[in-house]
Amino acid sequence: MASQKTLLYLGLFLFAEIITAADPNSKAENVRWTSLDFKTMLTWTSKTPQQTYTVKFSRPEGDWYEARNCLGTASECDLSAELKPFNEFYTADILTDNEDHDSDYGHDEFQHTESTPFNPYRDSNISAVEFSVRALSSSTVRLNIIDTLTSVHEGSKQLTIRDIFTKDLKYKIIYTKSGNTGKRENISDSSRAEVTKLDAATSYCFMVAAYIPSRPTSTQLGAWSRQLCEKTHEESSSMHELSMGALVAVIFVLLTVFIIIVTVTALCCKKRQQTEKSLQTTQSQTSAPV
Repeated sequence: MASQKTLLYLGLFLFAEIITAADPNSKAENVRWTSLDFKTMLTWTSKTPQQTYTVKFSRPEGDWYEARNCLGTASECDLSAELKPFNEFYTADILTDNEDHDSDYGHDEFQHTESTPFNPYRDSNISAVEFSVRALSSSTVRLNIIDTLTSVHEGSKQLTIRDIFTKDLKYKIIYTKSGNTGKRENISDSSRAEVTKLDAATSYCFMVAAYIPSRPTSTQLGAWSRQLCEKTHEESSSMHELSMGALVAVIFVLLTVFIIIVTVTALCCKKRQQTEKSLQTTQSQTSAPV
């Protein structure tokens, strides 16, 4: 009798496990990628309390690999270190854990939910950069931009966005003149940018954002930085003196040329008059009676 009860309880327990494993509510839902500075998280929700999941990922036409830090996890998976190379499309599959789950992976055997494809190089958002600004002259300022650190490490080195994007990374600079609402724009290939042709002794305000034109339009531009303002230098006295000296020199040259022209003209007129007078005298002597 006791053995029959034991078998009955065991059967009920196994039946409950089967029902739980087949429960559609245990599937992961609302699967979503979020990525900032290559810190890439996969998140989801579940209607079944205490349900855990195992995450696998794959490139197109590639094998499926278990995410090392995402075995038996409840609602999120950090794939930052897994998705390499960066410029590839990856798909994640969130497999519902159950006691019958073994190492053999089959999509049709267990409940699972696939994500949409994700490409870190194209899709990871870039946070606002830090920068400083300094006036170099009455018409030029320099911006020193700090390449944002990412969540990716190679050995002991933490990579910056410049390390990942290399020549694809540019910076977009917008600036406004004090008291003017009109915005001007500048694109820099370097983290050190110079903005020229500014007015002397004038305050300008600047904002900077990472700009990757090779990406889709929706992710080309990173977040805008805070605004920093700087006043250009006064026009230097040496430049003013040089300008005055140049003006004096021009006036002197013009006066000299004018005097020469007047002198030459006067001499020519005097010589002409003398020539005409000499001719008249000669003619008078020739026509006089003998």
